[in-house]
Amino acid sequence: MACSGLQVSSVLRVESTEEQRLAQLVFGHRWGALATTHDNRPLASYVAYVAQVEGDGFLIHVSRLARHTTNLLANLQASLAISEADNGTGDPQTLARVTLQGSVTEVARGSADYEVAQGEYLQALPDAEQLFGFADFVLFKLTVEQVRFVAGFGKSYTLSCSTLQRVRRDYDIVS
Repeated sequence: MACSGLQVSSVLRVESTEEQRLAQLVFGHRWGALATTHDNRPLASYVAYVAQVEGDGFLIHVSRLARHTTNLLANLQASLAISEADNGTGDPQTLARVTLQGSVTEVARGSADYEVAQGEYLQALPDAEQLFGFADFVLFKLTVEQVRFVAGFGKSYTLSCSTLQRVRRDYDIVS
């Protein structure tokens, strides 16, 4: 995973148990809220995502008919928010959550990169195969510039992309 943009160190050292939660959140899930903007108005939509194995980002495969896709095509800045599931008990503010901030690039259909990215996406989400046959679907790669991790109430960190890379290596979570 290559880093882009901001290189921010964590404000506090993340404990190993919290790093493991971060790794599980980001690399053990496949559903998150994609935040985009249009005319300075925010929009959050739930999308499937896949952390690249061979590449350096997160893959998002969405329809051009969706507002979030037209927003991405107009403004490449985006965030992907992922949270632990709320089981309806306890204080939801103690749930771990992370926001991956960065920019997207469209992976060109027919390119070698597209073939690799499509293979990775379908490895993680095989039921999405039929969507790759639809002409209106676009494959984007989100390159992370900054990570905002909340390990629970009162435990928040701003992390660099390189920290996310290290956590992925250290905990070897497969999505």
